[in-house]
This record gives sequence, structure tokens and C-alpha cells, in this order.
Amino acid sequence: MSLILLIETATTSCSVALAMDNQIIALREINQRNIHAEVITVYIHELFIESGKKIEELDAIAISSGPGSYTGLRIGVSTAKGLCFALDKPLIAVDTLSAMAQGYKTRGDIQISNDTLLCPMIDARRMEVYTAILDQSGTVIKPTAAEIIDENSFAGQLKENKVIFLGDGAEKCRTILEYNPNAQFDGTFVNSAQDMAVIATKKFNEGIFADIAYFEPYYLKDFIAGVKKAV
Repeated sequence: MSLILLIETATTSCSVALAMDNQIIALREINQRNIHAEVITVYIHELFIESGKKIEELDAIAISSGPGSYTGLRIGVSTAKGLCFALDKPLIAVDTLSAMAQGYKTRGDIQISNDTLLCPMIDARRMEVYTAILDQSGTVIKPTAAEIIDENSFAGQLKENKVIFLGDGAEKCRTILEYNPNAQFDGTFVNSAQDMAVIATKKFNEGIFADIAYFEPYYLKDFIAGVKKAV
């Protein structure tokens, strides 16, 4: 049996969960911008109170590794690394877009046909999104990229398959691609740590761990700080 702490901070959602052999036994989350640093350690503490587990019982810590928000990813990775060093536990990196696709399959209320592709999307700037396309087994069909959405986006996939666009970047896609009968959209899907459980447990069982000292989240693009306007 494995007890894994799951941490998701790649988007506006700050979410933490405890998974025991794929099963979520405690979950805390909030979908609010710029709150991650304020609540993450409080939520982790509450997980162990709710579950009756002790933090020393953890077998590993899993982090949503990006792409996503630069600040959110830094907060999540720093927290995960600190716990790994303090507890001498391994770190598991879970691709954020893969976790979103996994979560949509397990949390969605609709039936998804076997030939339908999943396209998780994270909102970036203007008409840009961080995205990938995966099939029902989790195999990556179109690798992670920063995409500027236009009328030709995903033309090859939409010609052959139904594609569900999900996540907070999906609404950008809807306005341009909704004419295509093979395109479906779910902009209400919110990232959650619980969606990491299957992938994290599989990696734990296979001994696939990140190097704690050198691991960095997958930002996809360089961070550009805003310039404060002169008053």
C-alpha cells in the first residue's frame, strides 16, 4: 500500500489530496487566483487531521509539474521539495495536462466514446493556451505546446475524431472552432489534485522518481515580469 501526497498548483486552483493506492482519502482545494502561498500548508495540515494519518507515514510526494502558472508552479514545487527533503521521501512529477485528461475521464458526467480525443487546455495570454492531445489510454497524440488558436488549429485531429477541449483555456477555442461538429467544449473543468492519483501511483509502483535537487517545473515559456506603470 502507498500513501502519496498530491499537490496541484499549476493554475488558479490550489488543491492538495492524500491518495492511498489510487483512492482519495482526503481533499482540500480552492479555485482562486493568487491564494496558493496563503493556503497550501494549511490545507496539507488539514489533510492529515481529516484522514487520521501522520505525515511521517507518507511514501512519496507528487507534484503537478506543468505547464501552467509560473508563480503557482514555483509555490507547489517549493512546498513539495521542502517536504521531500524534511521527510526523506521521493518526489513524483505528474504532467499537468495528462492529469487533466485523466481527471476528465474519471470525474466527467458524460460518456466518452473510445475514439474521442481529449485536449486539456490551460489559459495563457490573449488567444494562447498550453495544450496537448491525448487518447483514451493517456497516450499523447499531440505533444505539449503553447498554441495560438485560429481556425486551422487541430484541423487534422478534428477531421478524423471527436475532440473534447477542456479546462480554463477551452472557451478561447470555442469561439473559433465551435462550427466544427467534432469539437466539444468544457470550460468548467477545474484542475484538482485528485486527478493525479492514478498517474502518481503508477509511477510510485514503477519507481519513477524525480531528482529532488535538480527538478524544475515545466514552465513551457520564460517568465516575463510585468512593469509597474509610473504614477
